[in-house]
Amino acid sequence: MQKKLQWVWRSLIAFFIAGLIMVTTISLQPSNAAIAPLPDPYLTSGRLAEGEKVLSEYLQTTPKDDKTRFGLGVIQFMRGTERLIQSLYRYGMVQNSFADNLPFLRLPVPLNPKPQVLTYDGLQQVFQTWLDDLTTVRNTLAPIQDEKVKLSLRLGLIRLDFDGDGKTDDDEMLWQVFNATTRSTVTAAQAQEFLIAFDRGDALWLQGYTHVLGGITEFLRAYDSRELFAACAHLFFQNVDTPHKAWLTSRTNNSGFPDFFDFVAAVHLAKFPLAEPQRMTTILNHMKSVIQLSRESWKSILAETDNDREWLPNPKQVFVVNNFRIRQEIVDTWLSTLDEMDMILSGKKNVPFWRDPRFGMDFPRIFMEPRNFDFISWVQGTAATPYLEKGVAMTDMRIWNRLLDTLGSNLFGFVIWFN
Repeated sequence: MQKKLQWVWRSLIAFFIAGLIMVTTISLQPSNAAIAPLPDPYLTSGRLAEGEKVLSEYLQTTPKDDKTRFGLGVIQFMRGTERLIQSLYRYGMVQNSFADNLPFLRLPVPLNPKPQVLTYDGLQQVFQTWLDDLTTVRNTLAPIQDEKVKLSLRLGLIRLDFDGDGKTDDDEMLWQVFNATTRSTVTAAQAQEFLIAFDRGDALWLQGYTHVLGGITEFLRAYDSRELFAACAHLFFQNVDTPHKAWLTSRTNNSGFPDFFDFVAAVHLAKFPLAEPQRMTTILNHMKSVIQLSRESWKSILAETDNDREWLPNPKQVFVVNNFRIRQEIVDTWLSTLDEMDMILSGKKNVPFWRDPRFGMDFPRIFMEPRNFDFISWVQGTAATPYLEKGVAMTDMRIWNRLLDTLGSNLFGFVIWFN
């Protein structure tokens, strides 16, 4: 009996030792099942560079993780936005009624007490860096295929370093950028509630927005606007390299005349030689991509069956911010408008010339056969002459009237939101 007990005891000890060796061996093996990093902690703490590095390294070993890829794209977009704001701050951008009506210059850039001198080439480099950042985001998001991908983010709590001092204060948050660029009135308390579950439709939406912003910026790079810069850049920046610097220092007086004359000069000088014509073709491609991605985005959105903190809701869902519902009529109108825009961008339909409806303007030729830009000539109509045709198919104005009737006074807001 004693021998049997000894045998059982020795067997148990041997079994325990073998198991311990096996567990230890397994634990020492390199793991291929690393935990996917979440972007939210990096976004809400303002550690964007660190977040981009961590998520990029993870995707090198797990390239098909679409959730992480989506998160990386968001971080890269925010980092590009932060870099743009910091560049504008570095050169002492000022807030005024002029800047408030121009793309990018509406951003909430704090006043820099010691700005660097801004040259024309320096400003162009700011634009090019922004373009490069948008391309990076687009390339990151493009491979996403998972229809069920979902990324929850506290959008209103994302922090950006506006002035580049290495800190993200309470007045450097994304909801303030949102207010400045969309003229919204979101409060800090409301921003706390912005927990949004972004899905594939939203990933396509963000990708489309990189094309919208890219198209605008490509136009700024396509033309030589040095003369306008020399005469009017002082309206937007504190310290400008201009031959008129000796006397061009007053931005306004009690009567407001300097600003008025600066405005007249800006309109007069809005005529630019074509510097890089290939960028105009790129703009046309951006616009075509926006149409394609908007279609794909809405196809994905309309297929959703949940109602989970939606950024872009279908008619059976609600917008997470204010529980707003989109009517099916609005979606149908938007999709039919996309089809009509596609016909125009492909040259199958022309845009009626406002001075004489017998003529139609071949819109894509403006970009495929670009010429020098003259704002006044476009307003007057003579700049359109090389692109006019007679007896061609025109866009269906009923579609545009339906868009106006359906969206009404909210037209601009819906277009910005829907992309």
